[in-house]
Amino acid sequence: MIDARAIISPRAELGLDVHVGPFTIIGDDVTIGSGTRIGPHAVINGPTRIGRDNQIFQFASIGDAPQDKKYRGEPTRLEIGDRNVIREFVTINRGTTHDRGVTSIGDDNLFMAYAHVAHDCRVGDKIVMANCATLGGHVEVGDWVIMGGLSAVHQFARIGAHCFIANNAAITRDVPPYVMAIGQPAVPHSVNSEGLKRRGFTTEQIRNIRRAYRTLYRSGLKLSTAIEELERASLTQPEIAPFVAFIKQSSRSIVR
Repeated sequence: MIDARAIISPRAELGLDVHVGPFTIIGDDVTIGSGTRIGPHAVINGPTRIGRDNQIFQFASIGDAPQDKKYRGEPTRLEIGDRNVIREFVTINRGTTHDRGVTSIGDDNLFMAYAHVAHDCRVGDKIVMANCATLGGHVEVGDWVIMGGLSAVHQFARIGAHCFIANNAAITRDVPPYVMAIGQPAVPHSVNSEGLKRRGFTTEQIRNIRRAYRTLYRSGLKLSTAIEELERASLTQPEIAPFVAFIKQSSRSIVR
């Protein structure tokens, strides 16, 4: 299960059936759950906790120090859930003491080659980050988000669940749930209706979400007035509630 040419710290903990390829380095304070497979030439440093049944491909760099000039070697950490696929040359950094002190990754995510997750990010479940997609520090990404190749998110920005971020898009402000964003800087384009269909949203639910999108972006209403209308709609259309809550909680302002 563990290649003789791998270097594993005596302070690392590996679960049952963990595979480790040649020339991979696993450092102090790394915990890896059972069934996880790690290819050759990967580097995993701690404190880092990795769950079960993950796949980490060659040359990935996981759990190293944050790329933050204010970082002074404090014992921050990285937490990764289960069944994630982390492809070649992906980089995921630990947190900093200027936030929660932890970078967190959920379950069932796909990080394609050269994707980057910076310090203190919170990444949900079932997201896809295509090749070279990049998250700045302190970014939050909801469940089921898809980020196209070469897209990037500014530090402290948030992306709501079920969003689609087009290739080469530059996200500088928050993107509400369900929205497809394009451009540099990114602007709202439409509702990610195809993604919603694939995830079991009904025709009526998608129609309601599209109506909410038009209220926010096409009606010409002031933001406060649009939110009032959306709040009333959410009383009978629960799929609108996350849309409203996200907008009200935005601190960077939303894409417009």
